[in-house]
Amino acid sequence: MHRRLRTTYIGQMTTRDSSHAPETVVVEAGRPQRSNGSSVNPPIELSSTFVGSGEIDHSDYVYGRFSTPAWTPFEEALAELEHAELPGLVFGSGLAAIAAALSLVPREGTLIMPRHCYQGSLESAAEVAERNGFTLTTVDIADTEAVVSALDDVAAASAVLWIESPTNPMLEVADTPALISAARERGILTVVDNTFATPLLQTPLDLGADVVVHSVTKYLAGHSDVVLGAALTSREDLHKRLHSERSLRGAIAGPFEVWLALRGLRTLSVRMERAQANAALIAERLSTHSNVVETRYPGLPTDPGHKRAAAQLSGFGAVVAFCTETAEQATAVAEAVRVWTPATSLGGVESLIERRRRNTSEPESVPDGLLRLSVGIEHAEDLWADLDAAIKAAHSA
Repeated sequence: MHRRLRTTYIGQMTTRDSSHAPETVVVEAGRPQRSNGSSVNPPIELSSTFVGSGEIDHSDYVYGRFSTPAWTPFEEALAELEHAELPGLVFGSGLAAIAAALSLVPREGTLIMPRHCYQGSLESAAEVAERNGFTLTTVDIADTEAVVSALDDVAAASAVLWIESPTNPMLEVADTPALISAARERGILTVVDNTFATPLLQTPLDLGADVVVHSVTKYLAGHSDVVLGAALTSREDLHKRLHSERSLRGAIAGPFEVWLALRGLRTLSVRMERAQANAALIAERLSTHSNVVETRYPGLPTDPGHKRAAAQLSGFGAVVAFCTETAEQATAVAEAVRVWTPATSLGGVESLIERRRRNTSEPESVPDGLLRLSVGIEHAEDLWADLDAAIKAAHSA
């Protein structure tokens, strides 16, 4: 039996039924109990093994590959944010967390996954499907009828629905409540990648999702200095299986990296607030730019996912995508910027730009000229002036 949320590190905010807002939770959760002279922040625990002589219970502190107090503050803070009834499970990378979730698909089963989502998820799913003998079906996750039809075509007991919303890099918005409800009605397991939205914008477990995964590297840690992942669930059976995958495959995180992620989590709310405001301004200006073919951002009233996002999310996020006419123009834009950084990944304080099809594994349905922007927290006018100049220079070259 895995432990319910501990109270060792979360001070006066001991359970998820606290009335505090998420903006307060990111600051207060995962701290030591208060007493005179106690530390405000949890220490970095570096022990690899722990005292004990009785029968081993892997949910207790026994050995650093099973669990460690180095992880507990962050795991419980994230669980409180995602409204999970069990501690989160931190992994050595986002893909490690994804791989653990993919292990839930049974042999000869079916995984239904968005055709556009993190390419690491798609690649990993395709490889595991071939090795483990299950079927990978990709769908337009924004087409609710098509997804439900795919659910009807599979054996419920052996199927998993994977939801990513908004999608990477096309920013399609799924009807997440409807899809989770349809899956539950059919007895189908649901996994939601909540990396783009973060628990500040949506909490899929509240909608009935079985598992939530994150690339902690992105918004949660927020400073482009750690590689980590996480998985969360409120189901004891799934928590045990995910914990076993982490332990037996050695997909574990280093103590210092997790400590940095917790420190980064403290500013998630203010970082997201600033980045979203910047993203909204930049998306609006891109949408009327004469040298831009198309702009995708759920916050734009003209975006196909706008109404759905406005109804489901607490904000529109800080990722924007736009298309130039050609791949060459997109590459030229990425090479001409000086404030933006041409790089992969997202969710840090700095603004990044990338032509996504430079990744050869990106689906061919992603336009050649699509540039994904991870909008950071710099001054919005500096970001716009730099991007606008780069677009004009690339167009006139």
